[in-house]
Amino acid sequence: DHCDKCQDTGYIGQTKCSCYRKKLIDVYHMTSDFNDLIKEYTFDKFKLALYGKEASEFPVSPRDNMTHILASVMSYLRTFKETQTNLLFYGSPGTGKTFLSSCIAKDLLDKGNLVIYRTSDGLIQNLKEIKFNDNFELLELLMNCDLLIIDDLGTELTTDFSKVELFNFLNSKLLRKKKLLVSTNLTIEDIKKKYDERIYSRLVGDFTLYKFIGDDLRIQKNHERIRKTLG
Repeated sequence: DHCDKCQDTGYIGQTKCSCYRKKLIDVYHMTSDFNDLIKEYTFDKFKLALYGKEASEFPVSPRDNMTHILASVMSYLRTFKETQTNLLFYGSPGTGKTFLSSCIAKDLLDKGNLVIYRTSDGLIQNLKEIKFNDNFELLELLMNCDLLIIDDLGTELTTDFSKVELFNFLNSKLLRKKKLLVSTNLTIEDIKKKYDERIYSRLVGDFTLYKFIGDDLRIQKNHERIRKTLG
């Protein structure tokens, strides 16, 4: 695509042209498995009916809990430009955390925001690349995107390096008021055990926490598929 505003230089004077952002988004998503995720996991495919209506060990049922989370997410998306809120999705595997993260990403991308998705392991690899290879363009992308999604926190190899770099990175993002969405299968207590106090206090103190509850939806979906095949 030719841009008349900047003649394809990416800059108008010292300022980045709006097409520069779009090209960054395109380049980033060409090299990302995120493409498959946002095709598959969208709000129109989100099924509340998969969540049970019975409360068990929690005071609310999984369905009521997810109804509340969805309402909060919709409000977050409506006020995205103005809000400084960071989100932390936590709960057992298969309860919809990655699915909902992808729905949020798709919605924001469709509105022209720069959303970057990284697994926690992928993020640590990127932080190594930045530190040891001085990849400042990657740092700029991770630091200044409109929303950075860090999926599956806790699955990365935890080393002294990863803890220090993760803290420094989270801290820089939060000080610059750059928005984050973090999802994890860890409990809040597990986060405290796995990471040092500084990471724990950032995640619990600077994020709005949403606990996902219910049975593993992926198992339920497989059962449904098998039933349909046999039926």
